[in-house]
Amino acid sequence: MTVGSQVKGCFASIKSAEASLEILANKAQDSDTEQAYKEALNLIKEVKDDLDKQIIFLSREEPQYR
Repeated sequence: MTVGSQVKGCFASIKSAEASLEILANKAQDSDTEQAYKEALNLIKEVKDDLDKQIIFLSREEPQYR
């Protein structure tokens, strides 16, 4: 498994976690719980954005990792 495919697999997992957190935040019954999910969601989005940048970098700079 190449580095690129590992990063892409991690990106897919992060997107799945993001979707789950969005569902949980929408179903939260109290504002503290909802806020906790939204804070976690913000962190997940930052990680997802960083991984997306890494995927772009790998595809441009390291063509063997495509």
